[in-house]
Amino acid sequence: MAKAPAKKQAKNQKGFEETLWDSANKLRGSVESSEYKHIVLSLIFLKFISDKFETRRQAMIDEGQGDYVDMVEFYTMENVFYLPEESRWNYILKHAKQDDVAVKIDTALHTVEKNNPALRGALPDNYFSRLGLDVAKLAALIDTINNIQTLADECHMTEQDLVGRVYEYFLGKFAANEGKGGGEFYTPKSVVTLIAEMIEPYKGKIYDPCCGSGGMFVQSIKFINSHNGNQKDISIYGQEYTGTTYKLAKMNLAIRGIAGNLGDVAGDSFFKDQHPDLKADYIMANPPFNQKQWRATDELVDDPRWAGYPVPPTGNANYAWILHMIAKLSENGTAGFVLANGSMSSNTSGEGDIRKQMVENDLVDCMIALPGQLFYTTQIPVCLWFLTKNKNADSERGFRRRINQTLFIDARNMGTMISRTHKELTTEDLAEITRTYHVWRGEAGNGEYEDKAGFCKSATFDEIEANDFVLTPGRYVGAAEIEDDGIPFETKMAELSQTLYQQMDEAAKLDKAIRKNLGVLGYGD
Repeated sequence: MAKAPAKKQAKNQKGFEETLWDSANKLRGSVESSEYKHIVLSLIFLKFISDKFETRRQAMIDEGQGDYVDMVEFYTMENVFYLPEESRWNYILKHAKQDDVAVKIDTALHTVEKNNPALRGALPDNYFSRLGLDVAKLAALIDTINNIQTLADECHMTEQDLVGRVYEYFLGKFAANEGKGGGEFYTPKSVVTLIAEMIEPYKGKIYDPCCGSGGMFVQSIKFINSHNGNQKDISIYGQEYTGTTYKLAKMNLAIRGIAGNLGDVAGDSFFKDQHPDLKADYIMANPPFNQKQWRATDELVDDPRWAGYPVPPTGNANYAWILHMIAKLSENGTAGFVLANGSMSSNTSGEGDIRKQMVENDLVDCMIALPGQLFYTTQIPVCLWFLTKNKNADSERGFRRRINQTLFIDARNMGTMISRTHKELTTEDLAEITRTYHVWRGEAGNGEYEDKAGFCKSATFDEIEANDFVLTPGRYVGAAEIEDDGIPFETKMAELSQTLYQQMDEAAKLDKAIRKNLGVLGYGD
């Protein structure tokens, strides 16, 4: 009986998300899709913080504190943003059909940011005015977004849970619809979930040097909450190069009440590192794939982040990202990140030497080959790297990593197609991969780890050295064992031979018929 409402809620929520997307999509065509996502997500954000403000304001009135409803500190103490009248959703809704509604939205967003330092640099600046939006379509979009609160009441969800889910749904839809360009700010949910479940970020500092729209941080919080952890036990640090995506990330965190330090401005992590002294306990990242010409030949040559390693090449930033993250790890820190498959085997411009030295330093804990078609940015398969700074350190949860060993997992055959071009790792896939890793570390407490041909292999340093320090899982896991069906070889061979002879006889008959037809046409022998 207790589970029925939850199922109904999930069904209604999905239907609402799709309906909201379809309604909001009416604005498309009048603006570029890359601009469109910022319009929709900014309005969702404004609606959400307005609802929180109005709820807090009414509570103060009900408690006899009406004289304080315009005092900012009475809102910030409850993690609510204070909104002057011209920034409130009801004000925008009231003027939705007026010709200057775009100006009013821009003014509202500017005022919100001005009055709340935590949102500095998070909201679009004069975005709506300069796009020349169709007033009727914009008014229809405002009316659609206005329905979000109604469903929150019906589903008995908090506004924060509801809007967070809507925001996440929209980010995914935008990435899918925009393809390669849109996917640059979005890492597929199943991949983010896998990284979080693998490294288990319970407590400490979490860092993402190329955080996109903030999905890694959101999933970290979800992991903590789902495992009865305390959100206050972690602190979040990140950086994002693209200005508009930086704003998406700040809004994404604010919607969920997550405090994070994403730097004062958008910036390149290589050339404008805004966390120079950070030592993170967990790093989760999806750097740009095979980023070319990320530095000039004479730039960052003596950068301390490469200390002890060859300088990463100018033609591909994969190993620059790896060394950047190694430099940011705390003494016992762990990193999990996405990279292009070439990173596991490339020897171009000294990349093989860097990889060799990482293995010699015993930093590589686990390598996972993922299936293709998981990402919107590319159809090619990618891989996950998991590094640990100190395999000698005991975990707070009682496991110890395997010294001078690396776990290889080949997950290329996993995943389910959810559209014609896109695949997703299922809950069962994620559980099998993470269970294998945790058992290998001696953490799960439900049996001993065993190599599984075609899927996983615990390789020693000597085995990796014998493979020239190539870290492609297929080199180590081998081929999957074929299950014996119990039929003797002699019986199988007899049956196969009989089938082959029948096919050869049939081929001879077809050949004779073709020759006959060619003869009728005058092309015989």
